[in-house]
Amino acid sequence: MPIIWLVLIVAAIAGAGYVAGRARAMRSVEGDHRKLHSLPSYYGWNVALKAIVPAFILAVAWLLIQPLVVSSSVSGMLPEGAIPENSSRGLIMAEVRRAADGLDMAVETGSISPEDARSDAAEAAEISQVLKDSGAVVTSELTEPILRAAQRYRALNATGHLLMTGLVILLSVIGALWGIRESRGDFRARNTVENGLRSLLIGAASIAILTTLGIVLSLVFNTIEFFRLYPAADFFFGTEWAPSFSGRGGSSELGVLPLLWGTFYVSIVALAVAVPIGLFAAIYLSEYASKRVRSVAKPLLEVLAGIPTIVYGLFALLTVGPLLLEIFGKDGLGWMQAGTAVMTAGLVMGIMLIPFVSSLSDDIINAVPQAMRDGSYGLGATQSETIRQVVLPAALPGIVGAILLAASRAIGETMIVVLGAGAAARLSLNPFEAMTTVTAKIVSQLTGDADFASPEALVAFALGMTLFVITLGLNVLALFIVRKYREQYE
Repeated sequence: MPIIWLVLIVAAIAGAGYVAGRARAMRSVEGDHRKLHSLPSYYGWNVALKAIVPAFILAVAWLLIQPLVVSSSVSGMLPEGAIPENSSRGLIMAEVRRAADGLDMAVETGSISPEDARSDAAEAAEISQVLKDSGAVVTSELTEPILRAAQRYRALNATGHLLMTGLVILLSVIGALWGIRESRGDFRARNTVENGLRSLLIGAASIAILTTLGIVLSLVFNTIEFFRLYPAADFFFGTEWAPSFSGRGGSSELGVLPLLWGTFYVSIVALAVAVPIGLFAAIYLSEYASKRVRSVAKPLLEVLAGIPTIVYGLFALLTVGPLLLEIFGKDGLGWMQAGTAVMTAGLVMGIMLIPFVSSLSDDIINAVPQAMRDGSYGLGATQSETIRQVVLPAALPGIVGAILLAASRAIGETMIVVLGAGAAARLSLNPFEAMTTVTAKIVSQLTGDADFASPEALVAFALGMTLFVITLGLNVLALFIVRKYREQYE
């Protein structure tokens, strides 16, 4: 049963429980709601929460634990001979899961019948072709052990989902009956509901932490798999990026230094454009502009933040690149060979980052107490002196945060770099040469028929982990700077 139907069934049980619980509470006091401890709606919500929350917790826990149990069970049936020399059992299980998903897709599209998908007589080569024809992601020709493991994986998943559906519905019904049984006039329904809602709010606040933890763990595990296949020293200190997809364990050079240099170089150029323009725009809007000008200029400036990055990429490719080539190319100064270069991507990315810097800085400058400005004017300072010596120092922690936010946005940008900076991984100081970044290479390594049993595909996770550590370091540095300067004004 699809999850959406399970959600609708539980919601229907909760709705029926709400009506029944409210009605039973009213009957217990013979229709006189003044004899109830709580408002009648609280009794209904008590039943609804007891029908939804336990069932939801069971479903989430089941969906998190079932893949681990199924993978562990299926992994045990893989013979050692099915694991290539340069791979591992975990990587082969990734292929098994993709093959199982491909079989599901093929069954849904009608490319293969459900009976043939689970038949032991199905041949691996034939199934591989069927999966490729149906658009499923298959990294290579399926082997017999991987196909049988994928069929077993599908069977266990189907059984687990069926069992989960029955247990979730049963638990929802039991919770609703329990809540209806509690619906009496002296029951403290309001206290129970409010405590339950408080727990739900705590759970909602915890989702961000758990999501971050899940992202980090997924990166860590795949990064560990990568370093089992490729030396960590060659990755962190290598100066050449030349992946080879000719086969597993091929002669690939996967040094990250050229990618990191390209990432920082493009980001520095972008910040050199965005920070001065954005900060000066924020100072003008908050300190000099009239209300009429501000009401028009600020929304127009923030429109830049809503433009898709692919549009900025096209702008870099079709407008900024040719313009720079005309000025700095062979017909001009002779510094630039093509329209794709660090300068092209940096200028366009800087334009994209202007609203991030200006809008946040404007709000931060406006938050500086007017009393500080009045005190400066009272001592005889001019408006420009007040801005330089009072307003900006007071707003500095927030401005640093805005700049660091823009830096993180620049480091994580992909489309502008792909279209504006090119795809060359090199160590060079020339801003008019083509370079690439970490994010652009993450996309290219995972595009197409990526073989997740090879270091050429797994390197994307190592790149992602490296980028995560860098941005985390930037945030820690920003926090240190903010705390150091904030002490002067508290």
